[in-house]
Amino acid sequence: MGQKMKFTIDGQRFDTNKAERIANASYDGSRTDFQWWSETLYRTPRSKRFFLVGEGGAMTRYARRVDVNSYTGGERCDPMTDAEALAWAEDHMTADEIDAAFPGVVSEA
Repeated sequence: MGQKMKFTIDGQRFDTNKAERIANASYDGSRTDFQWWSETLYRTPRSKRFFLVGEGGAMTRYARRVDVNSYTGGERCDPMTDAEALAWAEDHMTADEIDAAFPGVVSEA
């Protein structure tokens, strides 16, 4: 995912070159590992919508079927609601990073 990407989903453009990069998470394996994956959370500059760009091996949620019983790695863009983005952040970011990316959203318990 080192390259910049553009996706059009439901008539909306999601462009990693123009969006704010919030955070990245990945499985620390070799890219040849079937379970390897990498995800980056972005926020669009205009509408402030979150989207997740990910890629992974043949045994990840990014897998693509190429034959009856054969899969290969793939990539995709998933638009996210604010709640979905926050849930992803809680799994992959520190409390300070979450506070910076989601100002005023998280409250004290």
